[in-house]
Amino acid sequence: MNNFQRIKFWKNRKVFITGHTGFKGSWMIIFLNIFKSKISGLSLKPKKFSFFNQANCSKYLEKNYYSNINDLKNLKKYISISKPEIIFHLAAQPLVSEAYKNPIKTLKTNIIGTANILEAVKDSKTVKVIVIITTDKVYKIKKKTTAFKENDELGGVDPYSASKAASEIIINSYIQTYFKKKNMKIKIAVARSGNVLGGGDYSKNRIIPDILKALNKNKEMIVRNPNHIRPWQHVIEPLFGYILLAENLYLNKINLGKEGYGWNFGPKNKSFTSVSELLMKFNKLKKFKKIKKIKSKLSETKILKLNSKKSNKLLNWKQKWSIDDTIAKIFQWNNAFINKKNINEFSKNQIKEYLS
Repeated sequence: MNNFQRIKFWKNRKVFITGHTGFKGSWMIIFLNIFKSKISGLSLKPKKFSFFNQANCSKYLEKNYYSNINDLKNLKKYISISKPEIIFHLAAQPLVSEAYKNPIKTLKTNIIGTANILEAVKDSKTVKVIVIITTDKVYKIKKKTTAFKENDELGGVDPYSASKAASEIIINSYIQTYFKKKNMKIKIAVARSGNVLGGGDYSKNRIIPDILKALNKNKEMIVRNPNHIRPWQHVIEPLFGYILLAENLYLNKINLGKEGYGWNFGPKNKSFTSVSELLMKFNKLKKFKKIKKIKSKLSETKILKLNSKKSNKLLNWKQKWSIDDTIAKIFQWNNAFINKKNINEFSKNQIKEYLS
């Protein structure tokens, strides 16, 4: 499907996004607006200083609901009113450090919140496809450093990873119990992406916000776990993967019974780099005042890689921007922000550049 056909597919199609006010959710709104979709969203109210507000994302929404994903009654009501055909479930507590501080909140949001989405659509007459976004951290850690494949064993030592792995067990349970019935025509898939980078991320204890804050304010850069290796990629990359996955499911181009519900969206091997290497790439473009390396007290996976051959082959999805391209795009976005450019238009143009 080329971009002309893609716009034809998505134009006026009703889409419901949970977590639409977050970093990824805001980028997804802009993405789907380019394709002229009718977008509704449910999420917690965004902070005043957020990408959602910076980019004025609310103007693209048919319906904008501020509610907690754990409120099943409201969730059912808003999905019923919106009548979506496709749902992207992004609502989550996405931070490893926050999960250590508030494990119960994380477990409720990531496990019960996911169950609520599935429960809310069981009787839907309109929903055809649900793409649920989890994480690359759902896999049980192996001693080998090979990239994880979709059928590898799930696991999770820290509260965040455990919450996401548990949510996938719940998803599989709902698929086997409810969504395999003959009268149920809803297709469900799970997307697991690498570590996403991009403009508009203001989360605490995340690498890009910390880097840009240090560079913009000429402050010391404090680095946790500098030797940890991650599958870095621009946020636009996996979002396009989610869109391709939804399209193919809707058009019956994927046999989920054969292929399985899990789909990896990670970068090429050259983008699997350590935190230190990532910093050095930024440092070449603009010097840090000082870099201080510390060891985090939190237990996190040291080496994390994804095997995305399944998405490459069956969805024709692949990484377009290298890690160096990604860093350049982040610098461009940051300069636009500093110079008070129209963030909505700038972000939209970055997506259009990616699509071209």
